[in-house]
Amino acid sequence: MAGKSICCAKRIKRDVARCCALALGLYMCSPAGAAVDDHDLASLPMEQLLTLEVYSASKFVQKVSDAPSAVSVVTASDIRVFGWRTLADILRSMRGLYLNNDRNYSYLGARGFLRPGDYNTRFLLLVDGYRANDVVYDQAAIGTEFTLDVDLIERVEFVPGPGSSIYGSNAFFGVINVITKSGRNMSGARGAVEAGSYGARKARASYGWHDDDREFLLSASSYRADGQDLYFPEFDTPAQNNGVARRLDFDRVQSVFAKGSVGAIRITASHGERSKGIPTASFSQVFNDPRSHTVDTQSAVDANYAGALSEQAELSSRVYWGSSSYQGDYIYDYPPLTVNRDGARARWWGGEAKLVSTHFARHKLVAGAEYQRDYRRDQYNFNVEPYALNLDDRRSGIRAGVYLEDEIILRDDLLLNAGLRYDHHSTAGGAYNPRLALMYKLAPSTTVKTVYGTAYRAPNAYELYYQVQGEGGQKANPALKAENIRTRELIVEHYLNADTRITASAFHNSVSDLISQTIDPADNLAVFRNVDQATARGLELELEKAWGGGAKLRTSYSWQQAQDDSTGATLVNSPRHLAKFNLAAPLPSTAWWAGAEAQYVGRRLTRQGSAGGYWLANLTLSSLRLARGMEVSVSVYNLFDRGYADPGSVEHAQDAIRQDGRSFRLKLCAAF
Repeated sequence: MAGKSICCAKRIKRDVARCCALALGLYMCSPAGAAVDDHDLASLPMEQLLTLEVYSASKFVQKVSDAPSAVSVVTASDIRVFGWRTLADILRSMRGLYLNNDRNYSYLGARGFLRPGDYNTRFLLLVDGYRANDVVYDQAAIGTEFTLDVDLIERVEFVPGPGSSIYGSNAFFGVINVITKSGRNMSGARGAVEAGSYGARKARASYGWHDDDREFLLSASSYRADGQDLYFPEFDTPAQNNGVARRLDFDRVQSVFAKGSVGAIRITASHGERSKGIPTASFSQVFNDPRSHTVDTQSAVDANYAGALSEQAELSSRVYWGSSSYQGDYIYDYPPLTVNRDGARARWWGGEAKLVSTHFARHKLVAGAEYQRDYRRDQYNFNVEPYALNLDDRRSGIRAGVYLEDEIILRDDLLLNAGLRYDHHSTAGGAYNPRLALMYKLAPSTTVKTVYGTAYRAPNAYELYYQVQGEGGQKANPALKAENIRTRELIVEHYLNADTRITASAFHNSVSDLISQTIDPADNLAVFRNVDQATARGLELELEKAWGGGAKLRTSYSWQQAQDDSTGATLVNSPRHLAKFNLAAPLPSTAWWAGAEAQYVGRRLTRQGSAGGYWLANLTLSSLRLARGMEVSVSVYNLFDRGYADPGSVEHAQDAIRQDGRSFRLKLCAAF
């Protein structure tokens, strides 16, 4: 590209340092590579607000225009100004993404795909580059079940499209990388309290410290929501409380996070636990029983090293350990009235080594290897009293991968990114996945990208081995194969001027051997099968603009058509239209900011009918300097109290599950 030279030693050394820092999550990277506190974003030059660099698309720092994808980025400033409470809130604001919530978990859809029974298995979730999907369900937790408090997020990068060429399994529809804050970002003692609708209250305490090459952050959070009474017409009989589930929508979350670094070494540890009531009587349960709930626990320790071997090479490596557990109490009247306890326990460890080299002129090479040992992938199910064992499945597994990627400067205006990865799973065998992307600088203000790639997802232990007979049960299917996707995409990024950028993309996805949860009519049990071939095509448009003083606009529209290849029918839970609007601006002559958000999700098919399209609007008013060291914000969600519902899955009696009306939150933050 014009002005880019890989032969300049000073430039290489600076790039390596920036790559190490961003990979370790040490700061939010601006184009100049400066560390920026999120409170200072309003003072940045306008062009810097629109040209933040990204790491997740290629596993090294590059300008958005050089990334082999149409990457979306959300910063800590955005999270604060728009009052987002969960990772799910953050993701649903991004181009082409939409959410489902069954009042237990949050589910993410992209480019027309959100499959029933899917626990976000087709998205790879990273935290500071660490794989956060568990090893029983492959779940990418994004709601309150996500272990990290959003106040600790420095930025979120979403890389749409197939990412298996460098990340392996689960990078099917995209890669989500959550980059956390550090002691440098949150220096000193800080606290936050908040209260909201449905008895919601939350508290966080943090302490950060840093000097020249050392820093440390420790944070703990607690959240509780009493929930609300919910009416479900499917259960509207006198014997079932006239369809009203009373106080069963409760949510309780505790989490702790620690992060420290000395020079090029960083260690991160996290632990979170959530208990969530189940008001929907899913899996054919007795309705309105207060004992019905799930408990999810996740822990992780990640040790990372990143440093320069020379002026032309950077080495990074990590070792990690992870743990997750799930336990659900489900109430059935067999008779007698019985608590059925369902659960899973998972433990794993692994490591990765990666080398980035600019030794060869006009090439940036990335070579890496990963290994993960899933030494515990256990699932169980039993009736509590009288005790009866229904499932005791104990498994282990291994996954390993090697990858090679090369960014080649063909001409000053032409950049090629080529990658290939081989993975081997103990349950799914081997898989090769390539990616080719050509970035052409049509003009100084315009870049055209063409991207071709494949990705895969190996079936997880839940889909392969879970088996419980009886009402609400499921059958195992150890013959499942990996599912595959082939993507072609054309992307145009154009700057109208230094403060306005337009992104347009057209995509075509072909999915084969898609794993879907179905009901076997022979015994009425759920089972996962490779039954579907599907195609999705669509267009995405996004406008981003920044003004002096920090005001920012991001708005997008997506048209998508996803259909079953065998029948030509539109897929369930696949909206044809999505629209997003986010405007953050200071209020004149005050210390207050306004964050206004609007989202449209088009009509979606359900299993038995359809869920209508809807508009949602949210509004947050925040004072960045209410008093010395203090900030306050007031948020209203679903501002106009729109009624809307998300499609239910096969485990629900509800064809569509009604979502929350208007709600409020008041938040106070203090730094000491």
